Amino acid sequence: MRVQLALNVSDLDESIEFYEKMFDTKPFKVRPGYANFAIENPPLKLVLFEAPDHGGSLNHLGVEVETGDQVEAAEARITDSGLDTTGVDDTMCCYAAKTETWVEGPDNKWEWYVRTGDSETLENIVVTDEGTTCCPTDSAEPEQTTCC
Repeated sequence: MRVQLALNVSDLDESIEFYEKMFDTKPFKVRPGYANFAIENPPLKLVLFEAPDHGGSLNHLGVEVETGDQVEAAEARITDSGLDTTGVDDTMCCYAAKTETWVEGPDNKWEWYVRTGDSETLENIVVTDEGTTCCPTDSAEPEQTTCC
């Protein structure tokens, strides 16, 4: 398990170069307008969304786990504690197939997920005044949602 930090960045290439040096590791995946790092020390999934008008802002936070059972257990625990989640869904988002659930915190959105595969397309992305973000696929009107 590791924490995920998703950032909006003004210049993807410049940010990739910076984080390669900062964490002494190459990106795990780079696609148009998107990159992610699987950093071992400290354990961190760093995700970068190119958003020229919103660089330097938080996109969302998350917890990457190893199995779908861990996602379901986290969702059950979070729901049992009285917080609302999106439920567990299999979806395509951010160039990946995932099993995920989302919870909206007081100031930030959190994603609990496991990556189950790769995709060559950037799916289920919504651009808002705050930047670009992934959204659950079951949202009837993603452009109206406060996802994730």
